[in-house]
Amino acid sequence: MKNQFLVLTLISIFTFTNSFSQARNELNFGLIGANYEIPVHKDITIAPGASTNFDLNWITLYVRGNYYFDNLFKITSPSWDVYGGLGAGYAIYNGDKDKSSDLDIGLHAGGRWFWNDQWGVYLELGGGSTQGANGGIGLTVKL
Repeated sequence: MKNQFLVLTLISIFTFTNSFSQARNELNFGLIGANYEIPVHKDITIAPGASTNFDLNWITLYVRGNYYFDNLFKITSPSWDVYGGLGAGYAIYNGDKDKSSDLDIGLHAGGRWFWNDQWGVYLELGGGSTQGANGGIGLTVKL
């Protein structure tokens, strides 16, 4: 049942995100998760995604909002981004201990550096209300 729910949710996320593909979107993927950023304002994005932890016993499906502080901090270089935000989702426990799936709400902050017009690297710190992923490191590609 959990696997059917996971597959249905992932299909819904990707169908939803493809309907907003006119703006500059970014795909972030790293060691423990991936999300697809959709701009809704020059400084704000929404990002449906999925993540796990290194033990692979939590899978979290979420939507998060990011606020980009570039204009506020007067960062004029297109190579750098600084952001923070809030995420909410559902953390599914797949381990063998006596834990249950639950709502996951958390904060995150991060930064990105683009080495060319399309590719960059990000580092993010964060935390949530379950034992799922708490930040990460990975790559960003502008689509």
